[in-house]
Amino acid sequence: MAVPTNIKTLLSGNVVEWARIEFKETWDAEASLKTICAFANDIDNWGGGYIVIGVKEKDGRPDALPGVSPEKIDHYLKDMLNKCKRIQPEYLPIVEVADYEEKKFIVIWAPGGYLRPYSSPRTMAKNEKERVYYIREMASTIVPSEEEKRDLYNLANNVPFDDRINHEADLTDLNLTLIQSYLKEIGSSLYEESGHMQFVDLCRNMNIVNTLPEYTKPKNVGLMFFSMEPQRFFPYAQIDVVQFPDDLGGDRIIEKIFKGPLHQQLREALQYIQNSIIQEQIIKIPNKAEADRFFNYPYAAIEESLCNAVYHKGYDVREPIEVRVLPDRIEIVSHPGADRSITEEGLRTYHVFNRRYRNRRIGEFLKEMHLTEGRNTGFRKILNALERNGSPKPIFETDPERLSFCTTLLIHPEFLRQNEGVNEGVNEGVNEGVNATLTDKEQTVLEAIKRNPSTSVAKMIKELNISRASIERAIKELKKKQMIIHEGPAKNGRWIVLK
Repeated sequence: MAVPTNIKTLLSGNVVEWARIEFKETWDAEASLKTICAFANDIDNWGGGYIVIGVKEKDGRPDALPGVSPEKIDHYLKDMLNKCKRIQPEYLPIVEVADYEEKKFIVIWAPGGYLRPYSSPRTMAKNEKERVYYIREMASTIVPSEEEKRDLYNLANNVPFDDRINHEADLTDLNLTLIQSYLKEIGSSLYEESGHMQFVDLCRNMNIVNTLPEYTKPKNVGLMFFSMEPQRFFPYAQIDVVQFPDDLGGDRIIEKIFKGPLHQQLREALQYIQNSIIQEQIIKIPNKAEADRFFNYPYAAIEESLCNAVYHKGYDVREPIEVRVLPDRIEIVSHPGADRSITEEGLRTYHVFNRRYRNRRIGEFLKEMHLTEGRNTGFRKILNALERNGSPKPIFETDPERLSFCTTLLIHPEFLRQNEGVNEGVNEGVNEGVNATLTDKEQTVLEAIKRNPSTSVAKMIKELNISRASIERAIKELKKKQMIIHEGPAKNGRWIVLK
C-alpha cells in the first residue's frame, strides 16, 4: 500500500509540518509504537503523522540519508505488523517502501483513527500490562495530562464532519480523473499505481472511503474534492463573488458563483478576482528613478483569506462563502464563526493560536496542493502582504454566537482617493497629493482620533466638550479631505489616519 504523498515532500518539510514527521535511522519498536499511537490519537486534529525510517535526524530535521539495508526491510515490516497489533483498539498504519537517491526507505503513515483513544504498552516486555494513551505535543510524543486525557475521550465521539462517511453517496460518485489529476499534481507514488489498481483500493489508500468491505461508502472529504458535483451532497458548498460598484445601497450588483470540487472552485474564484478586481497603480515621484507601484488589494492577502475560509467553513451549514467587493473594501464571510478557543481580543490584536482545526482532512488536501499551510500562519501572511503593499491592517470579526466569520480587507488609500474623484486613473506623471487646510475643530477632532483610534463621537463629545453636530461635521470634512477612514462596525470599529 502507498502513502498519499512522496518521500521527497516529507524530507523537505514544505507541506507536512515537522511536528507531524519523525525520522528514525532504524526501526525502534518501543519508541516508534508510542509515536504511532500518538499520531492515531491525533489530539489536535492535524491528520496524524509520518515516521520515515532510514533517515538520521538532528533537532527533528533530516541530517543524513543512510537508507535501510534491503536485507533488513522484510524483517522490519514483519516486526511492525506484530508490534502494531499491541495497540488497542485495533489500529494498523499504512506502510510503504520508498526509493530515493538510489536508497530504500520505509514510510509509515499513521492517520488519525476513528476509535480514539488508542493505547499501547509502556514497554515491549512480554509481561507488560500497563497501557498508556500517548499524544503529540509539538514534535514530541508524551504521556497526556488528566485534562488531555479528557480531551481524548471527548474526541472519541467527535469525528470531524469532513472525515465522516456519507451514507447518501456511492463509490461511483467519486471521479477517477479528478483523483489522478490530484495525485499527479502532488507527486504521489499512488499516481503510477492508479492506472492498474482497483478503484476501491485506490480510494482506500487515499483514505477517502471507509474500510468495511461489505459497505463501501465515500467520506465527505472525498466527495468535496473528487466529485464533479459536490453541491449534490453539500448544498451551497460554493464561493459567491458579489460586487457592489455603488456600495450596498446601490442598484448595480455583479455576481459570479463558483461551484465544483473545492480546490477547483477556490482556484477559479481566485483567478477571477485577480483578473477582474485587483488593480495596480503606478505613481512617478520627482527625482526618483523608480515609480511607486501598489495594488488596490494585494493578491497574497486575498488568496490567504479565501483559502482560510474554504479550510474552516462548516460544510454542514447551508451557507456559501461570500466575497463582497465594495468600493472601499472586500469582505470574505464564511459560516460558522471562529472556534471558541479564539477570543475577540485575539482577533483584534492578531494574536490567534488555533489548537483545533474544524476540517483536518480538507486541510491535508489543501496543504498538499500548496493552497494553505495550516500552521497558524494565515493571519501573519495576510498582515505581511498588506504591510508590503502599504494597505491598512485587516479586520477579523466573529459574532458572539460564533455563527459567522468575516475578514475585511480595506482598499489602499490611494485607490480610495481615486474612487472619490481625487485621482483619476493611473498617475503616470507627478503625484502632488491633496493639500488640505483644516479648521480648528477639524484639527482638534483629528488629534483626538490619533490619540485613540477606537474613539467614538460620544466619547469625543465628553473629551472635547464640543457639540455632536460640530464633531460629525468635522468628521465628514476630514473624510472628504482624505484624512481619515473608519473601518469595522460603527460601535466597535476604529479610525485610520491616512495622512
